[in-house]
Amino acid sequence: MLRRSLSIAALVVVALISLPIVLVLVYAIPGVHPVSTLMLADHFTFQKVERDWVALDDISPVLIHSVMMSEDGQYCFHGGIDWTQMRAVVDDAMEGESTRGASTIPMQTVKNLFLWSGRSYLRKALEAPLALYADFIWTKRRLMEIYLNVAEWGDGIYGVEAASWHYFNKPAFALTAREAALLAVTLPSPATRNPAKPSRGLKRLSGVIEKRARGSGDYVGCVKS
Repeated sequence: MLRRSLSIAALVVVALISLPIVLVLVYAIPGVHPVSTLMLADHFTFQKVERDWVALDDISPVLIHSVMMSEDGQYCFHGGIDWTQMRAVVDDAMEGESTRGASTIPMQTVKNLFLWSGRSYLRKALEAPLALYADFIWTKRRLMEIYLNVAEWGDGIYGVEAASWHYFNKPAFALTAREAALLAVTLPSPATRNPAKPSRGLKRLSGVIEKRARGSGDYVGCVKS
């Protein structure tokens, strides 16, 4: 009985490891529209889910640039992990200091698609190799397209198209520079930040990101069509 139970457990572990590996290959196909684990959880618990998939070409470039400058300024230059930022986090942790975030857009994307939220060393250990793998298999444009269509922008609001309509009553291709910046700075904490009714601090932060997006230049070259 014990041997049978261990065999079943081993098969389950192998299946859980293999599934993301296979799905990354499937999600490389342009017509496939991935869903996140949070979206699935909302569906299974009968919660509302707003998500309208939109191609990268139908998203305002200023939104794409704003998200990159806010979430991952080295997106075009790393292979899934920003090792410079990661080493800084490790150094801070070794010295007992509070650590900053070092999650790249590939890391956030695989977390959304295959893992769970919350701080966990186990999740980070799984997230890193998946991010490297996804960044290797997908083009930077495809990766960005998936991220912007699965990212959470509020309770039951997934993807930039749903967020754009919900907060600004317009499609994602029509976002202004200020609206794009406000949506970008909402991503780290969608449960507590409202881009349609920004606090003074959120307005100040969005102003910084708007300026960075305007001068992003070669930093965003990998997502240009």
